[in-house]
Amino acid sequence: MGEVLSQNEIDSLLAALSKGELDVDEMQDKGERQVKNYDFKRPAKFSKEHLRTLEIIYEHYGRLLATNLPVYLRKNISVSVASSETVTFSEFTNALSNPVILGIINFQPLNGQIILDLAANLGFAMIDRMLGGKGMPLEKNREFSEIEMTILEKLMVISMQLMREPWKNVCDVSPILDRIETNPQFAQIIAPNEMIAIITLNMKFGDIEGFMNICLPYFTLENIMDRLNTKYWFSTMQDSNDENYELYIESLIRRVDVPLKVVMGKSQVSVNDFVNLQPGDIIRLDSTLESELKVYVGNIEKFCAVPGTNKDKYAAQITKVIREED
Repeated sequence: MGEVLSQNEIDSLLAALSKGELDVDEMQDKGERQVKNYDFKRPAKFSKEHLRTLEIIYEHYGRLLATNLPVYLRKNISVSVASSETVTFSEFTNALSNPVILGIINFQPLNGQIILDLAANLGFAMIDRMLGGKGMPLEKNREFSEIEMTILEKLMVISMQLMREPWKNVCDVSPILDRIETNPQFAQIIAPNEMIAIITLNMKFGDIEGFMNICLPYFTLENIMDRLNTKYWFSTMQDSNDENYELYIESLIRRVDVPLKVVMGKSQVSVNDFVNLQPGDIIRLDSTLESELKVYVGNIEKFCAVPGTNKDKYAAQITKVIREED
């Protein structure tokens, strides 16, 4: 879109044309087009819109990591998206150190694989934490032992499974960990000149800070590239005010199992009597046959009931619902 002139600028231009101070022929567009250089070695397969959508996906993924990994590491982790860019696969592998932690993941049902790259200092710190240490990295990196690789595999599987939910609005993926490589030379999943998108996550684990890179080849995402835009992303999200969505949530809640218990009565006995209890002994309760029993949902007293039987089984009949205001 050309520059918009103000009314004063238009009047000045018309006045200059009428006085002959400007030549109309010189102002005519000669039809020249600006030529832009195109590098065929680095084709632009990912647009800014694609990268922005991937950032949204992995912002959600970072929040899941920050919520779930502390359960295993017993230490808080902060995760944020640091950057997103497109490079060739050879540029990505050449920038990797040795040793490195590379999780090769089959991104089913999509074709091909993706790579989850975890910084070695973060890997050693997590291993130290899971083995009872303070979560400190090594002063000098070395090769990982078999025991350490087993621990890393568990962490990779946990991190990989957390990708399902962030990708749900684009595609239902079922990632499967193929293997873990510590040498970049053995992680050649595509041709060196193929384009990839790299989403870099900044992870802070105590006093340790490092990066996790997610390598997403174009070959793997090619079939869903038209869905990698914010318009499609938000169109697939359900409106919380939608009646069908409310019914769907209600149906999910109805299938949740909750613990239900009926308290027949209570009694206090000495430790000596408790230790010497035998089959057939009678314990006197504080309730009678006519008194109502308390029914608990979880730890909340929710109903009153009377005891009885139903087809040769013990049962309780609800007589009253205890409301919150009661």
